[in-house]
Amino acid sequence: AIHREMISDQVRTDAYRDAIEGNPQLFKGAAVMDVGCGTGILSMFCARAGAAKVYGVDGSEFIAKVAKKGAVANGFAKSEEDTEGTISILCGKLEELSMPFEKVDVIVSEWMGYALLFESMLDTVLYARDKYLKPGGALLPDTATIFMAGAGQAG
Repeated sequence: AIHREMISDQVRTDAYRDAIEGNPQLFKGAAVMDVGCGTGILSMFCARAGAAKVYGVDGSEFIAKVAKKGAVANGFAKSEEDTEGTISILCGKLEELSMPFEKVDVIVSEWMGYALLFESMLDTVLYARDKYLKPGGALLPDTATIFMAGAGQAG
């Protein structure tokens, strides 16, 4: 349900697309990890931006299968089992997986969910950054701001 809501959020999806495809210098020939890849939409944006290899990682077997089908349907993999195509989807808890690479140039993730914290993915993204991001690599997004205002009833 959350994946459908997120991908249906046109403003959100367009913002990610524009940030990725609008920065080809980060992605051209790069190795990329998409943490919590869900449907694989960010992985496909990275591939379209010129990434040499994109590793999408998701803990849900069902949604990882959806991402694999999307990669095949869009020509970024030859089959759901293809590990040689531009996009490879790995299923499992990132902290427990054995990765087929040492480091990546870029990490992307839709980690924030609602109100920046809903999906509770920040710890996993920080783990991925610390373990797999090359020195000088890019993390997208890399900043976020929460604005809050107190409200109450007088009396």
